[in-house]
Amino acid sequence: MPSPAVNEATRREWRALGFFYDRDHGARAWTLRGSRDGLRRFAELLRAYANDPLHAGLWEHEHYGPFWYLEVMTATEPRIDGHAIEGRLEDLARLGEVVEAAVGRATPGERVEVGRAYAPASRWSLELVVEADNFDPASADDEGRDGEL
Repeated sequence: MPSPAVNEATRREWRALGFFYDRDHGARAWTLRGSRDGLRRFAELLRAYANDPLHAGLWEHEHYGPFWYLEVMTATEPRIDGHAIEGRLEDLARLGEVVEAAVGRATPGERVEVGRAYAPASRWSLELVVEADNFDPASADDEGRDGEL
C-alpha cells in the first residue's frame, strides 16, 4: 500500500498531465478521461512529440503520467496496442488534430472513439471520455485504480 506522500505525489502528477488514462488488456482499449481542456492537453502532447526533432528516429518514445504506462512512439505506421500509440511524426500530429476536433465537438458525459480514425487496422481502441470542466483527473485514480486495469 503506497504511503500518503506517494499517493499525493501521484495525484499531483495526474493533475499536471491534465487527464487520467487506463489501459485494459482484456478489452484492448486505452481510455483517457478528462475535461475538454484536459483532453486538449493530450492533443498538445501529441503535437509537441511530433514537433520535437529528437523523436524523428524510429522507436524513439516518451512515457507519460505517474505510472508511465502511456507511451507515444515513433514507428513506420499508425498503430495502437497495449504497449504504445505509434506512428510517424506526421501521423501522431494528425492524431493530435483528430483528438482536438473530437473534443471540440463533444459534450461532458460523451465517449468518443478516436483510435479507429487514426489506426483502422489496429486491434486496440483509443477512447476519450469527456468529463465536466471541473473534473480532477486524480479523482479517477482515487476510484480504486492504479492506472492499470
